[in-house]
Amino acid sequence: MDIQHYMTDIGRAARKASSAMAKADTAAKNRALTLIAAGIRRDAALLTAANQKDLDAARAAGLAPAMIDRLSLSEKAIDTMAEGLEQIAALPDPIGEITNMKYRPTGIQVGQMRVPLGVIGIIYEARPNVTVDAAGLCIKSGNATILRGGSEAIHCNQALAKLVREGLAGAGLPAEAVQIIETTDRAAVGALITMPEFVDVIVPRGGKGLIERLMKESKVPMIKHLDGICHVYIDDKADIAKALPVAFNAKCHRYGTCNTMETLLIARAIAPAVLPDLAKLYEEKQVELRCDPEAMALLAGYPHLKAAVEEDWHTEYLDAILSIKIVANVDEAIDHINTYSSQHTDSIITEDYSRAMRFLREVDSASVMVNASTRFADGFEYGLGAEIGISNDKLHARGPVGLEGLTSLKYLVLGHGEVRV
Repeated sequence: MDIQHYMTDIGRAARKASSAMAKADTAAKNRALTLIAAGIRRDAALLTAANQKDLDAARAAGLAPAMIDRLSLSEKAIDTMAEGLEQIAALPDPIGEITNMKYRPTGIQVGQMRVPLGVIGIIYEARPNVTVDAAGLCIKSGNATILRGGSEAIHCNQALAKLVREGLAGAGLPAEAVQIIETTDRAAVGALITMPEFVDVIVPRGGKGLIERLMKESKVPMIKHLDGICHVYIDDKADIAKALPVAFNAKCHRYGTCNTMETLLIARAIAPAVLPDLAKLYEEKQVELRCDPEAMALLAGYPHLKAAVEEDWHTEYLDAILSIKIVANVDEAIDHINTYSSQHTDSIITEDYSRAMRFLREVDSASVMVNASTRFADGFEYGLGAEIGISNDKLHARGPVGLEGLTSLKYLVLGHGEVRV
């Protein structure tokens, strides 16, 4: 296969489809979404069988457990994909919305209209649900998209792509509005990120190595986050009945996700009351704890214990490993987070309103929480229907990227024959 020729054809078709999607009415877009959701539920058994092929190949190739976890598509996950599409269909259509109309002294009216970005290239690894989430958000926001999933999910992605094409065609929209790159050749990624004439934005969802490569090579702007070094800080004014389940869930709900807690900070005054009980919960999951000297002393005898080193505070483990540090107070916690955090998601457990507000104001992350697990940093949980990714950048989009994150604004001027003097 001539990869460059293949990708040029895909890019050209996407650009053409983006024009049709930009002017598609809300009813047609919602019809496509509901048809795709119905197809997913109808063909759940086929999707499970395709996913099993991918899982068998992944295990045979010796993929890490965290990667296999990302790849797995349970019955609940299939239903969640369909539900996510239905939620997107139920959301207001942002395209064409006019806001901020104001009269100027000259007599003209100036405002803004929300419009699609155009063609969005999405590069991701392992998770087949991204295929559906990305397709759904791009359809509703009037964009065309080119999807490049990981080779480890090729069978499931192809099965999902078929359902997406059926849904688009059934709604009278161009099937090329959502295209999945069917070759596993990595050269396709290199071509996709260097086609600014066809692609307006790249959204990478994958490991740090992938995103670092794209940051170096891409000629197309990106919406991205590099890694997820997320923190939970248990304040000395915390309710322990809240702190224990939140800190356990933030780490152990799933290990291989970007919103999983990687560092636990505990105020010195409350550490003796909370850390041993937390360690018992982590022991049930065989979580390795990498602790500073104070935490080590409190947890003497814990079976999975190691001394933390500087590198631990910089590490996204994506595994059953947690770094723990005892801090003096909320000031030291905020300072640690702003030093080591990847600006993804950080949470405080406290009953002190003033400290909670300080944490929300001063922690410089895309999602900041009070008395809640970092695992909630997700487009579905935020009511966005789904997300195309999470951004910890500060330009254009930040946090879970839903419909509005896939749009831009243009200025409108309404006049009555005014001229500038």
